[in-house]
Parts: sequence; C-alpha cells; structure tokens
Amino acid sequence: MNTTVDICRYSSENKNAWDSFVKNSKNATFLHYRDFMEYHADRFVDHSLLFSVNGELVGVLPACIDNDILKSHAGLTYGGILTNQKMTAERMLFVFESLVQYLRKNHFRSFLYKPVPHIYHAQPAEEDLYAMFRFGGVLTRVDASSTVNMHDRLPFSKGKKSGVKKASSARVVSEESRDFKTTWSILEENLASRHEARPTHSLAEMEYLAGKFPENIRLFNATREGEVLGAMVVFDCGQVAHAQYITSSTEGRDLGALDYLTNSLLNEYFARHRWFDFGISTTDQGRNLNAGLARQKEMFGARTTLYQHYELKV
Repeated sequence: MNTTVDICRYSSENKNAWDSFVKNSKNATFLHYRDFMEYHADRFVDHSLLFSVNGELVGVLPACIDNDILKSHAGLTYGGILTNQKMTAERMLFVFESLVQYLRKNHFRSFLYKPVPHIYHAQPAEEDLYAMFRFGGVLTRVDASSTVNMHDRLPFSKGKKSGVKKASSARVVSEESRDFKTTWSILEENLASRHEARPTHSLAEMEYLAGKFPENIRLFNATREGEVLGAMVVFDCGQVAHAQYITSSTEGRDLGALDYLTNSLLNEYFARHRWFDFGISTTDQGRNLNAGLARQKEMFGARTTLYQHYELKV
C-alpha cells in the first residue's frame, strides 16, 4: 500500500487542529501552542507545516523562513516535527521524503532543524533523527545543558549544601510569586553589568506569556523579610521543569539564596517531575563551554543533556 503524505502550510484556520494535536503529541510542550509561538509573530515569517496521511494529521512542524532557508522556528529553543503515538520510523521516512519534495518545489536551498531533546519526550520520539540521517542531514551545532535526573538524583556538592545551610541560618525562605517586575529589575541589571546582554523576553512579553500559561510559566523567589534576594523563572513542561531565567542580587549571592531556592525547587515544588533542566552553558553555536557555569549546575547533581541542530541541504 502506497503512503501519500499531504503537506499544508499553517494558517490561522488551522489553529484549533494544531493546538489539539500538540496537546496529544508525544514530543511537544506548551511552547508549541500557537499562543506561545505567536507572541513575537512580528519578528519572524511563519512557515509552519502540517503533515497528513489519508486525511489524518500525523505531524506538525513549527517553522519560519529566512530568504531561501526553512528553519525550525527561530523563536523557539527546540521544535522539530511534533508527532503523536502513531508515528513510526517508516512513516517518518515518508514524511521526510515528502518534505524534501516540498522544499525543492518551493525553491528552498536548505532546512535548519532543531529536534526536541529526548528529556521532553513522553514516549521515544527520535524517528526524525533517523530520517534526518537517512536523507543526508548534518549535525551543525550542539549545546550542552545540565539536567537533574529526579528519579535517581546525585547529591549536592559540599559547597551547595553549605550554601543551603547558610541561607537557612539567615532566615531566607522560598515562595512562588507573580511579581515579574521585581525579578526583571534584578535580572536586567545583572545581565547588563556582567554580560552586556538583555533577557530574551522583555518584562511585557513575560507577563503576557505568564498570563496565557499560568500553570506552565512559574516564578519562584528566595526572600528575606520580604526582600527578593534570588529568583528563578521555571517553564513547567510536564515531565521537565526547565529553568528559563536564574538571577540573584549581590546580597543573595553572599547568603547562598539561589542554593536555598534550588534546594526547595528540587525537593518540594518539582520533586515529582522526571527531569529538572538548568539550561545550556554554551556560546558561539555550542563551540565554547562556560565551564564555571556548567560546574555550578553540576554541583546540584546535574549532568549533560544535548540540544542539537541539523542542516539538510536540498
């Protein structure tokens, strides 16, 4: 029996079908809902795709275009072909075959691809990586993230245990908050003074997204007598809690506020999650490792998870 894959470009008419598919996907997270993807729609030319076999939706691809290049959506950290439980290795080969034909027909010269890291998979979902290999895709970038296996945790280092104890003695407490404004004032000052950078999300964008996804975008503070000493914005992606932003004041660093807060997140707020991901510690397309930053995360018992990028020339 021949398998014919139909590809259609996303439009607003497909929003309900897209979001419904993402909700039941084996490798999607809340980042792939259209309300999240489109908060910065003015920055990208969306060219997301939907794949159907015999009228049944079998996969969606968050994507945008840059001249004659199709990219896994540049506004997302990850987002390859999102699939459901029915996706198999053979079916994905058919999907890729049709995708390559689509790219050629529409005069794209290459396809840049960011698969969803395996820790976010509800079921194994690396059919796309096999298909990428089969069609000649090349690994072009690897970022190293630091992830805690919450079901088999490694112990904190002596230094981190000491930091937790010091903060506790100083009467530091942890609490969940919705006051993003205070956190952003600390975060922006730290990034500007230490890295000459700004947060990926502006305060207005983060407040908007947190309003759209209140159960997924959560803010936690380490405070003493009401003063915020440290904070972490966590994207709750189901089985993965991902630290999107981590920051502290000078006093907070002296008191071990983030050590205390991290201890609370791992042992209380997200203790039942499968993974806690601290995010990447690499720059320059993955070529440089910030060893000090990675070490700090590893002292909490984290070890390396990869965020990969591929290119398929067509």
